Amino acid sequence: MSRIGAKPIPIPKEVKVSISGSENREIQVQGPKGKLTGTFDDRALTYELTPESLVVKRLGNENADRAMHGLVRSEIVNMIQGVVKGYERKLEISGVGFKALQQGKRLNLTLGYSHPVIVDIPAGIEVAIDKQTAVTIRGIDKHLVGQFAADVRSHRPPEPYQGKGIKYQNEQIRRKEGKKSK
Repeated sequence: MSRIGAKPIPIPKEVKVSISGSENREIQVQGPKGKLTGTFDDRALTYELTPESLVVKRLGNENADRAMHGLVRSEIVNMIQGVVKGYERKLEISGVGFKALQQGKRLNLTLGYSHPVIVDIPAGIEVAIDKQTAVTIRGIDKHLVGQFAADVRSHRPPEPYQGKGIKYQNEQIRRKEGKKSK
């Protein structure tokens, strides 16, 4: 039995959860920071909603059903936490002349290339830039925040010799020693 999937999901007082859609496959979570909707198309799961909690129940016992049980429960917990607290990822830019500027709904990155890298900021994401080298990405959807941070980082990942590039705030870069002359 799934240990994660069997745990009831507590619902805070300021959050409203509703189940709708065909065959009760769509879960809507609304809280102080916004509204999220998730569609889980697994036919082997059912949902029991009470005012204090939500329980995800599994009908079958196949390996795929057991795997989806814990995953769907975790996704719903992430949705509830997102509308209450939100999510945040911090990126640090290091390198001579490397910087970030926000221009409306676009992020303009100068990363040592012959051209600036311009990234469109998706809806539901807020970007704050401190000192041109620290980028903070905030939003209520955990997947969207993480994916946008990974997309920005992918334009110049940190390299191990000089440490230049875009890295997550707490990321440890394993530095390598360069060539030695005799």
